[in-house]
Amino acid sequence: MFQIGGLIVFCGLLGQTTALLDTLPLPLDQTLLLDGTPAQDLSPTDLAGSLTDALSNGLLSEGLLGILENLPLLNILKTGGGTSGGLTEGLLGKVISVVPLLNNIIDIKITNPQLLELGLVQSSEGHRLYVTIPLGINLNVNTLLVGRLLKLAVKLNITAEILAVKNEQGKIHLVLGDCIHSPWSLQISLLNGFAPLPVQSLVNSLGSILNEVLPELVQGEVCPLVNGVLSQLDVTLVHSIADLLIHGLEFVIKV
Repeated sequence: MFQIGGLIVFCGLLGQTTALLDTLPLPLDQTLLLDGTPAQDLSPTDLAGSLTDALSNGLLSEGLLGILENLPLLNILKTGGGTSGGLTEGLLGKVISVVPLLNNIIDIKITNPQLLELGLVQSSEGHRLYVTIPLGINLNVNTLLVGRLLKLAVKLNITAEILAVKNEQGKIHLVLGDCIHSPWSLQISLLNGFAPLPVQSLVNSLGSILNEVLPELVQGEVCPLVNGVLSQLDVTLVHSIADLLIHGLEFVIKV
């Protein structure tokens, strides 16, 4: 009888304890597990950083570096034009004066493609974003005029405009607006060290040609990648950013 009575008392205490625990708030980690949502929204800095990280990772996963390394730069230089008629027409007058240089270029090899740290600014009215995509490559130029390999470091910025839109079904998307190469962002430097005047003159001439050809060539390859990456971003991140852009709320911290 004593054992049965003890069991009844124990069961009663257990029931009271269980009822008491049900009234207590769940710890933070348990709340997350049950709801499946974060306990708090990301801060503006977190949102901006998450977007640039996602874009950077997306561009790399889409093969950006391989695309840069395989740009048909030599073919375009040899034909005296680019991928668009406007570029070709714009080059005609400038290329004629450097035809001897182009004819003496044996090979151009692109090496060490790089995607540097992305920059992000928000427009003054708050409804759009501008992402700066800094790219770097090295050029190994073999030309008969110099008798040695010229090694050049090239840096260029692509600027992508990002907008928030709603489709007919009311779904929010981030879309690519203008996507251009930043004016005067092309930088070319000689990696061979000190160069005599004839070599430096050659580098300057080659730089003038690259300034006309390379930015649009890179832009034509990078911008479609950005558009593709935007369509694959995390839905929660997209909605959080798009909601702020639609309402014109500032979330990119100005440095």
